Amino acid sequence: MVWELLTGVLPAFGLSASAGLNAYIPLLVIALMARFTDLIKLDAPWNTLTNGWLIGLLLLLSVIEFLVDKVPAVNHANDLIQTFIRPIAGAIVFAANAKVITEIHPVLSLGAGLLVAGSIHAVKATAVRPVVTATTAGVGNVPISIAEDMISTVISILAVVVPVLLTAIIILSTSWLIWLLWRRASRERLERFIDS
Repeated sequence: MVWELLTGVLPAFGLSASAGLNAYIPLLVIALMARFTDLIKLDAPWNTLTNGWLIGLLLLLSVIEFLVDKVPAVNHANDLIQTFIRPIAGAIVFAANAKVITEIHPVLSLGAGLLVAGSIHAVKATAVRPVVTATTAGVGNVPISIAEDMISTVISILAVVVPVLLTAIIILSTSWLIWLLWRRASRERLERFIDS
């Protein structure tokens, strides 16, 4: 029971987090995986994502967002528009996860996906991108955008294929970051002690 819940909840969180970076990549990943593999099964009404026309539309929207997000100044307008789209995409991918939709009430699933994707997008749009724009005169936005697309794709695939691996990566990365911050703080205290 716990394992089934974890293998259902973890992919949902990973997919909705990746929707906070790029709305269409996780939708496209689950649509393609549900249509062409047995790795994910979408129950109604979410199985509509496997429709060929909808997959084509998601592919087109993914390409458009990829290109628009690389154009200076237009990328900020895109982030403003995506403020509404990315949380909705996060809600859809969270709720569409077949294992979660049977275990958790659909409204709770939609709300959780909305919060996760909305939070990731808010950090990206209000903290990361403005700092990158200000410190690099906008030149750094293209590499950051490419990195976001790559991260969104990798997290989406890992969330479906290997949710336990994704959890381990997140835990190890967080632990490593905490260790680095602790080490830096210790070094600064030591330097202040030596200087005094």
